[in-house]
Amino acid sequence: MPILRSVATALPPYQIPQRVARSFAGQHFAPDFPAIERYLTVFEHAQIETRSFAAPPEWFQTTHSFGECNDLFMTWATRLTEESARRCLAAAGLRPSDVNHLFFVSTTGLAAPSIDAYLINRLSMDRHTRRTPIWGLGCAGGVAGLARAYEYTLAYPHHRALLLSIELCSITFQWNDLSKRNLIAVSLFSDGAAAALVEGDAVASSDGSGEMDKAMQLPAPSPNIEPVRILGSQSTLWPDTIDIMGWDIVDTGMQVVFSSRIPHIVRDLMRENVVAFLEPYGLALDDIGKFILHPGGAKVIQAYEQALQIDPERLQPVREILRRCGNMSSATIFFVYEEFVRQMPLKPGEYGLLAVLGPGFSCDLVLIQG
Repeated sequence: MPILRSVATALPPYQIPQRVARSFAGQHFAPDFPAIERYLTVFEHAQIETRSFAAPPEWFQTTHSFGECNDLFMTWATRLTEESARRCLAAAGLRPSDVNHLFFVSTTGLAAPSIDAYLINRLSMDRHTRRTPIWGLGCAGGVAGLARAYEYTLAYPHHRALLLSIELCSITFQWNDLSKRNLIAVSLFSDGAAAALVEGDAVASSDGSGEMDKAMQLPAPSPNIEPVRILGSQSTLWPDTIDIMGWDIVDTGMQVVFSSRIPHIVRDLMRENVVAFLEPYGLALDDIGKFILHPGGAKVIQAYEQALQIDPERLQPVREILRRCGNMSSATIFFVYEEFVRQMPLKPGEYGLLAVLGPGFSCDLVLIQG
């Protein structure tokens, strides 16, 4: 089986406390919300203390064209993904030229050539490096991209795949959208980048980090890395849920779409979906030691707990990332993964489940084992 060898993350430089974001929203949305103080309680309910943005607070005090926003995306997407890529490869003791395939995930900016082309040049990667840009999966993109890297290295066991995820949700803010959904987005979304290195078992075996006897723990290539096996993945698209999450593309850019129904969908449909995924592996929910979930928001985390009957203490790393970073869309799951590694890493033989939700309305799952 392919292994997840290393993960690294990166944040932009402008760290904004939630109280500052709340103050901005109070001033900006007040003309259309007579009872603005009542609506501003979403900032406390979000259970977020701080978030990182690609632009300083004053940038949000005026309107910007789609072109201006996308130029900012190009600058910071390239910079942050390069930083996370270098960290990820250094942690595994590898060079950019050791990578055979680059997967690039984002849904908050546009580029042609896509950002992965810029990165191949900036990282001095081999000119024959395969590349796959993935756009439009939103929060689900991180795990969906990991699944594509897994499938690639399963087909090419002598290869390495590097997955890069970057989301700059803040710069999609629509100045003239004074809707409740945009107010909620201001309370929740943020910016971040992540990298994940996946190796085929033939490559891993040749350098001592590949698949061992299933009763044994994988040896770590550095003191801070514990490779885990990727056992499989599943993608789900629930019918008649297209309007639940995504973007409306308008003249000024990307206008956020998400529904208050999301926690209800998680409670109603998630358990059956996960159970069906685990069954072919001979596993049940009780066999999963770590639930590595994307924290779409505080209510979504609670819905996961109810649907999958998870003790809240087991999701402390999920809540910690929400508190410290907010919702960084597709990159968030790798911040959560890092936090699990710090707080409660997978034990030898223990199973973990990565789960995310995205536009469609969709769900992506990846099963791993220590």
